[in-house]
Amino acid sequence: MSSKKPQPANRNRVSKLGVTQKTDISTPVLPQGVGELPLLLIDQSNLPAAAGVLAGHLANSSKLFQRGAELVKLIETGDGFSMRDLNVNDVINHAHLVCRPAVQKIVRGEIVVEAVTLPERVARLYLNRHDAWGVPHLDGICRAPILANDGSIRVARGYDKETRFWCTGIEMPSIPERPSRKQAEAALLTLRKPFASFPFADAQTVVSRSGPTVVNSSVAPGIDEATYLLAVLTAVCRPSLPLAPGFIIRSPQYSGAGTGKGLLVRAASQIAFNFSPKAFTSTGERAELDKRLTAALVAADPVIFLDNVNAEVVRSNLLAQIATENPCAIRRFRENTKVVSITSSAFLAMTGNATTVSEDLARRFLIVELDAGCEDPEQRRFDGDFRSTIKQKRNELLAAALTIWRWGRINQSKPGLPLGSFEQWAAWCRDPLLALGCPDPVSRISEIKRDDPLRGQVVEFFTNWHELYGERPMRVKDLDIRLSRLADPQERGSRQSLASFVARLEGTRAGGFVMLRIKSPSRWSPSSYALKKTE
Repeated sequence: MSSKKPQPANRNRVSKLGVTQKTDISTPVLPQGVGELPLLLIDQSNLPAAAGVLAGHLANSSKLFQRGAELVKLIETGDGFSMRDLNVNDVINHAHLVCRPAVQKIVRGEIVVEAVTLPERVARLYLNRHDAWGVPHLDGICRAPILANDGSIRVARGYDKETRFWCTGIEMPSIPERPSRKQAEAALLTLRKPFASFPFADAQTVVSRSGPTVVNSSVAPGIDEATYLLAVLTAVCRPSLPLAPGFIIRSPQYSGAGTGKGLLVRAASQIAFNFSPKAFTSTGERAELDKRLTAALVAADPVIFLDNVNAEVVRSNLLAQIATENPCAIRRFRENTKVVSITSSAFLAMTGNATTVSEDLARRFLIVELDAGCEDPEQRRFDGDFRSTIKQKRNELLAAALTIWRWGRINQSKPGLPLGSFEQWAAWCRDPLLALGCPDPVSRISEIKRDDPLRGQVVEFFTNWHELYGERPMRVKDLDIRLSRLADPQERGSRQSLASFVARLEGTRAGGFVMLRIKSPSRWSPSSYALKKTE
């Protein structure tokens, strides 16, 4: 009778999945073919510990980042990179790229290791670690040279720890170390030349040799052309600026199609970022607009481009916040009660026919007016292919913009009109153009406010109030019906709506008046309101 030799107690065993494991499992070993991935042993009685070990493995991933209070993944697109929120399935996929999840089992009295798909519960626990992920913070995607206040310029690739940007596709053209005024003036002419065929509303024009009417570059730019040149400089500098105003390129209501509004936005983006922006439209609903803006913020697109906003009065608290707050607070999709902070370095651009902005947006956007002076602007003829020209001359145009910027940084140009929240932008982008003879686009903000229909409604309301009552205190219930109709053009006729309208105007200054509330000495009596003239 034959008998097999007894195996030693510590002899290696092989599980069905091919993982060799000793009875002493303190140093588990992976078989050949699995690669160099470390083992992630998952103890079902302590899943949070597994999530913590997983965080250590994923912290070495080159594609995972923390953006605000959320985890995001960096994805490569056809024209660069974008960001997307990390979900449970993403965690599972990325986990298997950096480690080998496994569980321990006892088979016939022996402890073996069995490879498994990362459990969803572990993935959810990992997502819930909040600020304990260990991944780098990512503030945006940068496609333009990184600028400094002293006039220095640098180029980065991949993740830049100093700015917390993912840098991609950045090119550095050759520009003078210390540009002279003559070089800055030449750079301005270079920057103006490709856009000479666009119908800037107040530009002085001449007939070109080939026939079409073009901007006369021998004289200083008008305010519309100057505002667009300022938009180009703003796009180039935007990743290095904490805040910057947005730009609206608009044309008349019925004869504005085909004037080239979208081309100008795309050209500015091409020069600054070598990138064609993705445009989205407005539905006219503030809630839907905010959803689209939120998506653009999360994706960290270098340009937020709101296109074809025709015959619309744009109102958006989020859009106003993007321009003047960094980071700004947003509500994530399907999380109405959750507000998170997110950074933004996006260049803001909007196009449309007869577009106006209202409320706080009036001081946050500068306007470029286009008027072709004909009924069918799309039928005008141009020399060459404009888009191809911008792509071919992109380095030359970027060099011209950076030369103007560096000249302004070295010479510290005299400041123009103040614009609150945008002091650094004014010094970097606006003031050098003023020093080179351009008019100040900020001077037009008073016109933008005047064109605000809501502000016009208030001015008309104040004017009629003062004609009826002078500076006498009045209670809402005693106001003339004409004021009620001005406050509520839809004529719902509610005294309550009129009272709310007047209450919101407390302290408002418009049309040379200020509305004051006079509190009643009695707790139960309504307040009175008086309209006073201001200086």
